Amino acid sequence: MSNRNSQAAKSAARERIRAEREREKKRAKLRRQLVVAGGVLGVLVIAGGIGYGVMKANEPTGWEAAKEAKLVEPAHTQGKNGTEILIGDKKAKDTLEVFEDVRCPACAAFEQSTGKVLQKDIEDGRYKVRFTMYAFIDDMGGGEGSKNALSALGAALDKSPEAFLHYKEALYSLKNHPEESVDTYAKDSALLKVAEQVPELKGDKEFQQAVEKGTYDRWAMEMAGLFGRKGVKGTPTFMHGDKKLEMAQIPQQQMTQAQYNKLAQANFKKMIDGEFGPAKK
Repeated sequence: MSNRNSQAAKSAARERIRAEREREKKRAKLRRQLVVAGGVLGVLVIAGGIGYGVMKANEPTGWEAAKEAKLVEPAHTQGKNGTEILIGDKKAKDTLEVFEDVRCPACAAFEQSTGKVLQKDIEDGRYKVRFTMYAFIDDMGGGEGSKNALSALGAALDKSPEAFLHYKEALYSLKNHPEESVDTYAKDSALLKVAEQVPELKGDKEFQQAVEKGTYDRWAMEMAGLFGRKGVKGTPTFMHGDKKLEMAQIPQQQMTQAQYNKLAQANFKKMIDGEFGPAKK
C-alpha cells in the first residue's frame, strides 16, 4: 500500500470513529432527555393526582353539598325558592305566622297540647298560617335532625297541606318526638317510620323515595336560611304582621298532662282572641 493510501485509510478510520462518537453523544443526550421528560411527566401525573385529590377532598359533602344541589320546590309553596308555606282559606283576612324547629322541645310541647286548636282555626278559616321552619338546633347542638325532618316535611307538603300538617303533628307527638339532645330524625328510617302513622303518607312510595333521595334537601337549606327573619331567633314564636304575639307562661307547678294541656290551650286562645277578636260561634 502506498503511503498516500495508508494516510487516507487512517483518516477515514478516524472520521468513522469521530462520527460514531457523535452519534453516541446524541443517543446519550436523547436518553437523558427522555428520562427527564419521563420524570417530569411522572411529577405532573402525581401532582395532577394530588391536585385532583385535594379538589375532591375540598368538595362539599352532605348538607353543605345540598346548598348547591338542584332546587326542587314542593307543591303548595310560594315566594322566593318556595320558602313561603301558607296554609288555610285564601279568603281569610288575617295571617298568623308560626316559627318552629322540628327538634325544638318547646315546639313539641306546644304542638302536643295546642296543635289541634291551631289546626281547627285554620279549618274554620279564622286565619291563614304561614309556617317558617328553622334548623338552628342542628347548628347549636350538632346534628342533622332538624334539616332532615324539614326535607321530609317538604316531601309531605308536596302531597298536600293536610299531609304537611298531620306529618308535622306526628313528628312532634309525645310518642315520637326525641329529646333535644338525641338526633333521631337525622335517620331517614326514623322519619319514614313516623310517616306510616299519617294516613296521607302511609305506604306512599313517592314520598319514601323523596325522603331517601333527599329531593327536598336544597329546599330545606333554603328554609333554614330564613333564620332570623323578622328578628325571630327562638321557637315557637307567633307573629301577626310585624307584631310578636305573647302567650302567658304556664306556672311551674305539679300538674297532670291533661291539666297542662288545658292551660296551654286557654293561654293560646286568649292570645289569639286578643289579637284577632273572639272566634265566631
